[in-house]
Amino acid sequence: MAAQSEGGGRDELKTHFATREGTYKLMPLSEYSKPSRVAYNGQTNTPVKVSFVNVNDGSGSPDRICFNVGRELYVYVYKGVRKAADLTKPLDKRIYKGTLPTCHDFNQHFVTTESVYLLVGFTAGQVQLIDPIKKELSKLYNEERLIDKTKVTCIKWIPGSPNQFLVSHGSGQMYVYNEDLPCGPTPPHYQLFKQGEGFSVYTCKTKTTRNPMYRWIVGQGAINEFAFSPCSRYIAIVSQDGYLRVFNYNSMELHGTMKSFFGGLLCVCWSPDGRYLVTGGEDDLVTVWSFQEKRVVCRGQGHKSWVNVVAFDMFTSIVCDEEDCDYMEEQEDCSHSKANHTGSKDSTSDLPQSNGSHVSSKSNSTEGKNVTFTSYRFGSVGQDTMLCLWDLTEDIVRQPYGRSWTSVVASANAASSLPRCNSLPNSQKPNSIANDVSAMDGNAHHIQNAVMNASSKFATLSVADRKESQEKKEHKRNFSLASRNTEKVNLLKSNHVRPIDESLKLLGTASCPRLDEVPILEPLICKKVAHERLTSLVFREECIVTACQEGLVYTWARPGKVIHEG
Repeated sequence: MAAQSEGGGRDELKTHFATREGTYKLMPLSEYSKPSRVAYNGQTNTPVKVSFVNVNDGSGSPDRICFNVGRELYVYVYKGVRKAADLTKPLDKRIYKGTLPTCHDFNQHFVTTESVYLLVGFTAGQVQLIDPIKKELSKLYNEERLIDKTKVTCIKWIPGSPNQFLVSHGSGQMYVYNEDLPCGPTPPHYQLFKQGEGFSVYTCKTKTTRNPMYRWIVGQGAINEFAFSPCSRYIAIVSQDGYLRVFNYNSMELHGTMKSFFGGLLCVCWSPDGRYLVTGGEDDLVTVWSFQEKRVVCRGQGHKSWVNVVAFDMFTSIVCDEEDCDYMEEQEDCSHSKANHTGSKDSTSDLPQSNGSHVSSKSNSTEGKNVTFTSYRFGSVGQDTMLCLWDLTEDIVRQPYGRSWTSVVASANAASSLPRCNSLPNSQKPNSIANDVSAMDGNAHHIQNAVMNASSKFATLSVADRKESQEKKEHKRNFSLASRNTEKVNLLKSNHVRPIDESLKLLGTASCPRLDEVPILEPLICKKVAHERLTSLVFREECIVTACQEGLVYTWARPGKVIHEG
């Protein structure tokens, strides 16, 4: 693509890239990393994650940035594109022994100029609560690893609740904690609270309230990431089994599911208005899923390896007034619920109830504005060290499921302003899973043979044979040693886990369409911006922030923002 060749060859690291709104420029002086640069150590293979919080101190640099590198955790004043970073003066620096930080999250509801709450998850399963400004607070949860022994994959404060947070693990389980409650000296005992297709929810069975308050068991294999919707009512979860599952968090009801085209799903993000979700994973694709229609809208093809992070950029998305556009009923209900939710510090009143609500609204950038998005911008970064930006337009999302490539091409030709709806010649129309994968970008050759061999094998088996074959290879990926008991074994054999062969039945459906049944997006830009795989992507008003496994956090100034550099 022409956009990819701008600024040099694909193997050359880019320091700028051009889009329709202007040129983004890398700010070398705004690079954050360890104060003393050392050679990258591939043995400390935890992803470098980035978290932000605004302390509203009235200064020109009210933001704080946290990132982890190997065994170390750093918190700095983030100066954006205006001033150079002073790496010699971190607000907080911590070096851990025996376990490594994997993820973190600031409490956006408890923020003052002198105090912020920061949650940190670790490879051995522990969770720490610290205050990097006051440095007086330090609480440990799951300290003895009695709750879960597997690594923490994602951790977030529950929107609207000042004292509850949610933690997911490589065991495929999630736990709801209250920061004020103890974890207990013995392994917790659970009782079933709710159960549905592919998931179960348990409460902690004790005389006195303790952590965890709830345990979710979702899917098969590790939970890789979860995200709350902008209205805070829904939660999207992506797992190693390749499924996206969307729940009403308060009622614990399953709203809808999607299956990856191949392999596990690694990341998920909501659009600013909650209408769409974007996922990325081991199929090298980004996939857009409609919340209301419960179907795949399109797939994005541009990465050459696994997609680690997806994120929406609401600052370059296009909106129109509510008078000119129609909202969806379900999202109207989601938005209107904001007035009905309240947060509470009480340790019991915030508990999720099957017919109640413990989640309050979390203010977001669209609150109070009568706007509807007509064009979405989102980005993705991956193992291939590439940053991709994508434009999702109305003409794409309005195409019904199952349209042939002929109609897609006709639509693309009719809408000349939408060149990123790609099409294949008739001679290349895929008609099976093997052909679907071979029709992908040539850069995805490394997964084609494996998928084609697997698909050809399944194509010759009957349904009964497939079931027998899969039962011999029962998935045992990353389950906690602490949970390998009779209860868990029985649970796996019950309706909690969808049989692996069931995913094959989804191929060609709205939950997992073939490549010739949905539009294929090409990226607006696709640039190599790091030497090591990219692990973080954050869109901010004045810049884009990326981080790579080498421990470098880059700031990319948006068009017109460089002039403010001090």
